[in-house]
Amino acid sequence: MEFRLSATDGVPVYRQIVNQVKYMVASGRLQPGQELPPIRALAERLVINPNTVVRAYNELQRDGVVESRHGSGTYISEPAEKPSRESSAKVLVPKIDSLLADASHLKVPLEDTLALVRERYHVLNQEKP
Repeated sequence: MEFRLSATDGVPVYRQIVNQVKYMVASGRLQPGQELPPIRALAERLVINPNTVVRAYNELQRDGVVESRHGSGTYISEPAEKPSRESSAKVLVPKIDSLLADASHLKVPLEDTLALVRERYHVLNQEKP
């Protein structure tokens, strides 16, 4: 399992971990029952504070993406029902609005913004060569 952290994009490290785990689950790269790396091991590998990993794992647990088994580890949860379009939109619309506001402020045309979204989608879906 490969995590790509960026110190320059302004997104907190714990949030980058959360986003990447969610994306790997959504894309099928992480399957239900698969174990995430132990907190200490992941922190050492990423050269970050273990509390950052704890915060990410706690948020993933609150969101129902993972489950913690005391003394055993953290595992990808069995999927709940596919969320409705309305509940998905409730989560995504504010993020899309923020992206569009930033793009507008930076005077990036919609076509370029969409191209960048597609590019990032492909980057996040790439398997490690």
